[in-house]
Order: sequence, then structure tokens, then C-alpha cells
Amino acid sequence: MASLWDDLDSLVNTPSSFSAKTGDRGTIKPKADFDAGDDAVALRKAIEGIGTTEKTLIDILTHRSSAQRQQICEAYQEATGRTLLEDIEGDTGGDFEALLVALITPPAVYDCHEVMRAMKGVGTKDNVLIEIFASRSPEQIRALNDVYLEETEKKLTLDLKGEISGDFSKALLLLAQGSRDESTTVDNEKAKEDAKTLYDAGEKKWGTDESKFVDVLCQRSIPQLRQTLVEYKNISGKTLQQSIEGEMSGELEELLVAIVKCVKSVPAYFAERLYQSMKGGGTDESTLNRIMVSRSEIDLLDIRAEFKKLYEYSLHSAIESDVGGSHGDCVKAICGGED
Repeated sequence: MASLWDDLDSLVNTPSSFSAKTGDRGTIKPKADFDAGDDAVALRKAIEGIGTTEKTLIDILTHRSSAQRQQICEAYQEATGRTLLEDIEGDTGGDFEALLVALITPPAVYDCHEVMRAMKGVGTKDNVLIEIFASRSPEQIRALNDVYLEETEKKLTLDLKGEISGDFSKALLLLAQGSRDESTTVDNEKAKEDAKTLYDAGEKKWGTDESKFVDVLCQRSIPQLRQTLVEYKNISGKTLQQSIEGEMSGELEELLVAIVKCVKSVPAYFAERLYQSMKGGGTDESTLNRIMVSRSEIDLLDIRAEFKKLYEYSLHSAIESDVGGSHGDCVKAICGGED
């Protein structure tokens, strides 16, 4: 596993799916001869008949783009006087229901609801916050903030402040503002300077100055950070990830490592997250659902390729052996083909 994250040679030249909103590397594409009214009628029949016809729900909702699914929701409400959301919640259950709800929720709203869910209840689910804020573009994060403000009439960053603390809090709040530099030009001198700052703040001294790592990793642009990772290895002989893993611990380490992984390769980061969500005794269905839905129109094809490269079996076969029933069928439909 280490070898993947240690290889920086191809790094600076490979395209990044970090800033993609929807790309041609998704598994779900808009349907060509799309008719929201027809789909709404078919869904209504599937839901109102005796026993819900899960196959129809899956076929329609996994073969339409997110924008098309929103049109279906509107047509459904016009035709029935009820929302598709209410009917799905009333008629399906468990992880399958959660996945269908994710599919009919607009991306920024879904991200926002996942963040709210992570903040609710006892103990904040830091791994969800880390995944979302480390992997989303500033634009996606700003959209999530807008939804949060609209739904709660509060600022996300203020509410987050009450949930988390320390350097982890500082780092996450910087990311949650969505103010990472978005320029695409790389300043090589600045990359060398930042690399030296990080080396001096970590490997070179007794005790680590975490704030320097937070400043650089949470604010520089992705192309700039890619160059900085290369310069860091030139100075240190180690990768920045190895240094962070050696010098830090806890949530801050997890967050900074996630950022570095996403700077290198967002698809490889998600392939690893998917693998972790399915390995061992139980499946982490909410992580599986979140990644499959949120990357389905961006880079799921690349995630599939990385998964195969890393684990020598396909993502499709991993889902097949790990997730059953209608939920499994729906996740496999989003996954698309066998690799």
C-alpha cells in the first residue's frame, strides 16, 4: 500500500479530479431520450403496487444524472401531490432507503446532510468530516456552506467550532471556509520555501510545529501542493506523508494525511476508503453509499481502476461479495461494470 503513496514521479503531470464537478470519468451519465414525466409514472407504479418493485427504482435512479433525478422529483410531486422522498422513505428501509435518498438529493445538499449527521449525537464522526473536507473542491465546500445556512440559519464554521478542538479544529475550519487558493499556476520557489518550512517545523526539530503544516496544507492550491510534495522529498528524503505519520497522531494526523493523499490522487484516496469500508467483519454502509453516490458523476471510473490496481480484484466483485439484497444491487448499478 505504501508504494502507491510514496511514488511521486508521475504526480505533477497527472490530471487531478479534485476540482471536477461532473466529469466524463463518472459511471452515471445523463440519459439521452429523457422524459421526467414517464419516469415519474414508472416510479409511482413501482411504489404504489403491492410490494415495491425495487428493480424499477434502481433502474431509473441509477441511470439518470443528478440533474435529471431532480426533474423526476418535480414531476413526481406534480403527479401525486407527494414528494418522491416521502414515498421512498415510507416504502423502503435500511441501507437501501438511505442509498435511494442519497441519489435523489442534490450533491451540495447531500454533502451538507452528511456533515450534519457527522456532527449530531454523541461524539462527532470525525472520519466523515475529514473525508468530505479533504476531498471536496473549494467550490463544493462553499455550496455545502450555503445549504447549511439556508437550512439551519446558522454558519457551519461556527457550529463546527463547538464540536472540535485544538489544531484539528484549526485545520478543519480553514478547509470548511472553502477558501483554498484555486489558481492553477505553480510557483516553484514558493514550493521550495514551503517544503523547507515544513521540514524545519517537523523532521528537523524536537517536537513538531503543527500550525505550519496546517497553514500550508489547508490553504495552498492543489497544483502548488503537488510541487511542494516533490520539493519536500528532495529536501527530506522522506515523503511528507511519512513525516506526518511519524510526527503526529490522532485526528490531525488523519486529516493532514487525507489532504496529502487527495493532493496526490483523489481516486486512489477513495479506492482506499471503499476498501476500508468493506474489509473485515462488517460493512460501513454509510461510507460506501456516500462515496459511490458523490463520485458517480465525477471520477468513479478512475476509482474503479485504482481499486483494481491496489487490491487486484475489482470494486464490483468486492461489492458483490460484501453487500446483498436490493442495497447491493443498487450499489452495483452505480458502480457500473466489472473491471
